[in-house]
Amino acid sequence: MKTLRDIRVGGTARVVKVHGEGALRRRIMDMGITRGVTVYVRKMAPLGDPIEINLRSYELSLRRADAELVEVE
Repeated sequence: MKTLRDIRVGGTARVVKVHGEGALRRRIMDMGITRGVTVYVRKMAPLGDPIEINLRSYELSLRRADAELVEVE
């Protein structure tokens, strides 16, 4: 399983599934990360946390632990 965390800077991917349960999963989906959306990894902090992505015409910073819950292809 390939996750959003595995995508390199400058890479794009399409979201297949959002894992997790309850409020955490709902929070990720409320940020616009839903099945079928294309994400572009714009930047990554020097230590890898957080990750800045572009999706749905806006920029979003996401923690590495949350990025591991997003399955991509």
